[in-house]
Amino acid sequence: MFSSGFVAVVLLVAGVIVLFKTVRMVPQGYEWTVERFGKYTHTLDPGLHFLIPIIYGVGRKVNMMEQVLDVPSQEVITKDNAVVKVDGVVFFQVLDAAKAAYEVSNLEVAMIALVQTNIRTVIGSMDLDESLSQRETINAQLLNVVDHATNPWGLKVTRIEIRDIQPPRDLVDSMARQMKAEREKRAQILEAEGLRQSEILRADGEKQAAVLEAEGRKEAAFRDAEARERLAEAEAKATQMVSDAIAQGSVQAINYFIAQKYVEAFKELATAPNQKFVLMPMEASGVIGSIGGIAELAREALGGQQQKAAAARPQPPRLGD
Repeated sequence: MFSSGFVAVVLLVAGVIVLFKTVRMVPQGYEWTVERFGKYTHTLDPGLHFLIPIIYGVGRKVNMMEQVLDVPSQEVITKDNAVVKVDGVVFFQVLDAAKAAYEVSNLEVAMIALVQTNIRTVIGSMDLDESLSQRETINAQLLNVVDHATNPWGLKVTRIEIRDIQPPRDLVDSMARQMKAEREKRAQILEAEGLRQSEILRADGEKQAAVLEAEGRKEAAFRDAEARERLAEAEAKATQMVSDAIAQGSVQAINYFIAQKYVEAFKELATAPNQKFVLMPMEASGVIGSIGGIAELAREALGGQQQKAAAARPQPPRLGD
């Protein structure tokens, strides 16, 4: 009785185990490899599957979703012998579950080693300034090399990003001093350019002022010459008129001419700035005579104009005519 019950329990447990070994449910985003007596036969897609126990078994459960793998920080020597610490991140996806399961022993360890090796190769061929400023170039070169190298493993590397590049502290301080010196240099250059432009504008303004002043002096000299020319013409005309009057027998014209010159000379002598007191002998009778000549000349001229006006008026008719 006891033995039959024990056998029933054993058979029940064996049946449950066989059932679990027979019915396989693959979750979404995964693929399972199937082995027959330890040899790979095929791959199970997501869903419900049935396997013959003992003969067939599940080999590897492979994640088919895109995965992120952190690359640990490492020290890298650049082309100009600067030591920097570099870390990164890798995005990859398994395309062939069988290759990912059987072509490489430990996929993640192999990926990290491959990426670190190529980081040292790429950054080691660059100067420090290039490695700090050309991350896109470094990422593109790493992606090309690593994707080609992991292709036999059934992987697709979608992206590689250099997360951080840390130069040594003393080198960072030197770069900060260099950047400060460069900015001060640019500031001094801009200040010198401003002073230079200011001097150029000031010199140009002085040049324009000198040109305008010279043109003003030229115009003033021209006006002075024109005034002197007109004055000379007036003097010549006055002299000609006096000469004509003398030629016609009018002696008073000579008195007028001499009196005018006499008064003008005396006026200039009296208004000279370097004279404090003027004492000069002069005959009052001569000046009075000259003034009298001027009055006589004026009367003669007025009488001549009245005679001309009377001759020009029409005469009334006489009674005997």
